[in-house]
Amino acid sequence: MNSSVSSPSSTVAHDALATLKRVYGYTSFRGAQREIVDCVVAGEDALVLMPTGGGKSLCYQLPALLRDGVAIVVSPLIALMQDQVDALTALGVSASFLNSSLSLDEARSVEQRVARGEVKLLYVAPERLNTERFLALLDSLSNANKIALFAIDEAHCVSQWGHDFRSDYLELTILHTRFPQVPRIALTATADEATRAEIRTKLQLENAKQFVSSFDRPNIHYAVTDRSDERDQLIDFLDAHAHEAGIVYCLSRSKVEDIASFLRTKGYNALPYHAGLDAQTRRDHQARFLREDAVVIVATIAFGMGIDKPDVRFVVHLDLPKSIEGYYQETGRAGRDGEPAHAIMVYGLGDVVKQLRFIEDSDAGDEFKRLQKSRLDRLLALAETTACRRAILLDYFGEAQPNGYRCMNCDNCNDPPDTWDATRAAQMLLSTAVRTGQYFGGAHLIDVLRGSKSEKVLARGHDQLPVYGIGNGIDADTWRAVIRQLVARGLLHADSEAYGALKLTELARPLLRGETSLFMRPIASKQERRAKTIRSKAESLKRARRTDEDEALTSDAQARFAALKTWRTAQANAANVPAFVVFSDATLRAIARAAPVTREALLSVSGVGEAKLARYGDELLALVDSLR
Repeated sequence: MNSSVSSPSSTVAHDALATLKRVYGYTSFRGAQREIVDCVVAGEDALVLMPTGGGKSLCYQLPALLRDGVAIVVSPLIALMQDQVDALTALGVSASFLNSSLSLDEARSVEQRVARGEVKLLYVAPERLNTERFLALLDSLSNANKIALFAIDEAHCVSQWGHDFRSDYLELTILHTRFPQVPRIALTATADEATRAEIRTKLQLENAKQFVSSFDRPNIHYAVTDRSDERDQLIDFLDAHAHEAGIVYCLSRSKVEDIASFLRTKGYNALPYHAGLDAQTRRDHQARFLREDAVVIVATIAFGMGIDKPDVRFVVHLDLPKSIEGYYQETGRAGRDGEPAHAIMVYGLGDVVKQLRFIEDSDAGDEFKRLQKSRLDRLLALAETTACRRAILLDYFGEAQPNGYRCMNCDNCNDPPDTWDATRAAQMLLSTAVRTGQYFGGAHLIDVLRGSKSEKVLARGHDQLPVYGIGNGIDADTWRAVIRQLVARGLLHADSEAYGALKLTELARPLLRGETSLFMRPIASKQERRAKTIRSKAESLKRARRTDEDEALTSDAQARFAALKTWRTAQANAANVPAFVVFSDATLRAIARAAPVTREALLSVSGVGEAKLARYGDELLALVDSLR
């Protein structure tokens, strides 16, 4: 089975394809997987950028099976290691991990198995890899030519400019300097060009072959809405996703707890997750999310990196993320199985002020702060655009789309927003900011414009200004939207050091002087937002639904599929693993459709390899036969 470095590429490809079917049950590769596997099997380094759900793990797991020795996989999260090992074990592959969850005796046992050549893939945390004890183990393996490869998962963690920086990743250059003969593959689901360059430099992968897959996740429907009553907005959205698993992201720990508690009062199986919870509670909540149906995790961004659950149907952001990179990474946790999924963001001007304050209050240097502000500006442009949101996402990662591109799976494409001439309103807002000294935030400016008799307005004499009350014909929600649009377009700056005071930039002067115009989307009512959410969901489901009659499940196949899912749940509970480790929904659906009567026919189903055939084949055939 093993391929030497000098094997002809055709032989490598043949062995890879045969092993792919034997172990994983698949008859073909996806995208660039085959080229990546061939590259690493041949002993070359690779940098792989592939979206979540694109099959990154196979790009190092398969070469590990085709090369002599053990593959060392650097992974940042304990939970991810456990899931990967469970999945590989179910495939009949010898895999293990070394992390802080093991006792000293358990760790020694794993090390001994590795030394004896009994483990094909070993998952380790970066801080473990850099210990003298582990490096000594690697030295002994290297001396015997028994290291197949090094895989560095979540490689964007090396970037100090990125969104998940881990300082231990900076030490991984030791893999190149100490073991230069061992091929390395670094993988990530999200990295703009600046982050890619830093990965190459920090990991000394300048000569590595780079494989960049499309960042498009066509099954995810993207939507953004302005905040009015976020709890009502959240319930409106979740009511269209009853009995489905999903993630709700919040900025603070206290908000996580409040939203989780609120959702439980509404009948949702909602669990909090944040760094303030003890480690056991976090493990328990993550395990329930992975192994139970219809669990809603309410979390800070501490939750999610490396989560393998394929059937997450939605991701909600109740606060503005830090960057498009972060947003893409977090929304990418939905729909890993390729089935329809939804990502919705609810935000307001206060989110912008908070994010700017975080940037200003950080200990980072001026250059880093400048970059973070630039990334925030790009995210605001995504939030406020009237164009295709997918086009803006892809453009950020270097995949420019033609003018007028429409993906037909985002809110702006499914329900194109009308625009209105907001030039006069913007001029009134900018004038009010100037007249009040550019010293106040949006709420006070709106009070002045609408003629409020609040104590703050009267105490400062702002009721005597010529701008007082000139905007009373425009509701407060629309004024807030005007402010967001001006901030997003760089005409106003929310000064975090002055408690969010709105200050004009040079870009505002032409608009204020009447030399340019401003058109923006209108604010929808609560009823309109709810109708839009349900309509967008229906349209995206219609778009993603299979139309080939041969692929559609008949009523008999639907009954088999339901029975197979019940059987899978029992198997997963007995093995104490997530259901998708047993079989994916796609594989169960294929079995339900084919209704195989022989082991050979079952083996031909995509996702059924030899190990799973040996373990589950007779039970599956008996179950299918009982439903004929």
